[in-house]
Amino acid sequence: MLLSPTPRGARLARLLATEWLRTWDLPHGITEAAEHVVAELATNAATHGRLPGRDFRLALHATTDVLRIEVTDTRSDDLPLRQPPSTDAVSGRGLLLVEALADRWGVEVGPVPRKTVWAELDLCSPEHSGPCSGAPGDLPQESREGKNPTKPHPSRPPKR
Repeated sequence: MLLSPTPRGARLARLLATEWLRTWDLPHGITEAAEHVVAELATNAATHGRLPGRDFRLALHATTDVLRIEVTDTRSDDLPLRQPPSTDAVSGRGLLLVEALADRWGVEVGPVPRKTVWAELDLCSPEHSGPCSGAPGDLPQESREGKNPTKPHPSRPPKR
């Protein structure tokens, strides 16, 4: 879905993702972690990836093993950089949260002027408690940087 690069668009991304995740009947730990990841990535797109008149895109893909969250914006010149914030900073912890909650995350650049920041949560992971669940489909898994990058696969949307 396309959303406006505003605080309201970021909030709507989180709310819509939460509804979508509930329809898939995923384990509670996955849904909760995914809500936070979507909120952080959408906020980053609305804050750092914002260009007038250009929306950001939220995509959620699920297989039986993995939930993949992708947020695409039109600022490939502004790549996310995870760095520890100063102790008195009021922002700058978003990617630290994404790294803590996701099993893998990374950035794909292109086609110009786009970049996609993605995060994956393993559905069968003991960290996320609950039975292995999900929906069929293939996930693109190319990474330029991030935690535990994986190799590319052809992409197709999840089946409902």
